[in-house]
Amino acid sequence: MNKLKVIITGATGMVGEGVLYECLQHPNVEKVLVITRKSCGYSHLKLTEIIHSDFSDISMLSDRLTDYNACYFCLGNTSLGKSESEYTKLTYTLTINFASTLAKLNHNMTFCYISGAGTDSSEKGRSMWARVKGKTENDLMKLPFKKVYNLRPAGIEPFLPLKPSQTYYKTYKYFGWLFLLMKNIMPNYVVALKDIAAAMINASLTGYHKSILEVKDIKILAKANMAK
Repeated sequence: MNKLKVIITGATGMVGEGVLYECLQHPNVEKVLVITRKSCGYSHLKLTEIIHSDFSDISMLSDRLTDYNACYFCLGNTSLGKSESEYTKLTYTLTINFASTLAKLNHNMTFCYISGAGTDSSEKGRSMWARVKGKTENDLMKLPFKKVYNLRPAGIEPFLPLKPSQTYYKTYKYFGWLFLLMKNIMPNYVVALKDIAAAMINASLTGYHKSILEVKDIKILAKANMAK
């Protein structure tokens, strides 16, 4: 089985940190490059870190971005309080510019994008964020990658040991019981962060028959029978 050489963004956020942690533990991940605005706080033999402020332009890093075969793009922004043009710049433009640079350098790369449940593939719906996410997904799939997977999680159940200082984990301490309840009554809404990370890794190693992964698909792919 081929070894993965992975680029990760958003490693200081909840999803990105969880994905990073799982990649560092996985026997089929050989090398991890984190591109981040501030240090992710991890140290590991597999890990290299690049501090970079402008994710919409990574062209000056090109000589350090070759020979990677997977990218897990976990960088996200809330649409609350933002105009459509502002949210488009932070979500669509930034992501497509970042991915376009990687696609030129690594044609054998699998690109996994953390999108969101309810994303609008038609780009014509009433929800602004869903339209922007939909356009982002659609245009990512037009880039010359080996494969693009758009993951659409909804409620995400975190795990430890991750840095407990993040607001999400502080909240989870008090509302963890709610995830247990939701998993029982809404199983296609809640997904474990460990499953998101596993689904990305498995998609890169063996592929999946869909390009858009809803919660049900993420769970199936996460449990795929992988040779360890």
